[in-house]
Amino acid sequence: MKVLIINGSPRVGGNTAVAVNELVKTFDAEGVETEVVQIGNKAIRGCIACGSCMQKGKCVFDDVVNELAPKFEAADGLVVASPVYYASANGTLISCLDRLFFSTNFDKTMKVGAGIAVARRGGCSATYDELNKYFGISGMPIASSQYWNSVHGREQGQAKEDAEGLQTMRTLAKNMIFLMRSIALGKEKYGLPEKEEWQPTHFIR
Repeated sequence: MKVLIINGSPRVGGNTAVAVNELVKTFDAEGVETEVVQIGNKAIRGCIACGSCMQKGKCVFDDVVNELAPKFEAADGLVVASPVYYASANGTLISCLDRLFFSTNFDKTMKVGAGIAVARRGGCSATYDELNKYFGISGMPIASSQYWNSVHGREQGQAKEDAEGLQTMRTLAKNMIFLMRSIALGKEKYGLPEKEEWQPTHFIR
């Protein structure tokens, strides 16, 4: 089992990293391989809807997004962790996810997804919902925990004091492991669900 973890915070060793590290410890204890990539401190521009990825098989902007693509394809699960800015995810992270999900044409069905929001106080639920939409449109089961996947802290390291938040992270990791292993067994016995041909319906024809 492999899990790719994208840390959307620009702060190395910040509170988002505290949440991510709690996940990694749990994954490690269960023998699940993890790779953490911090992208919040990188220059990542947004998608320009040029459509070049349809022909080239990768994004026209050759940056960390194209580096993440094969890691995502090889992973059984994807965790996306973000600090909360104005009740929303970090803009750099959203630019990355828009391009990563749109430019990759491999089948994401049944890869397990999990979003994590880290905030001083409010906006976690809105950010959590925002991140989950990438999984929902891609046929990816969304892993849950004992509470919405959030951790609280303002100053660097304060998230270590959020006992419930850290427990939520550990529970999330355990639930992800169970889901990934169950899906692997299901794929082996039954295969993936049969897909119908896409029936696009537009508001203007």
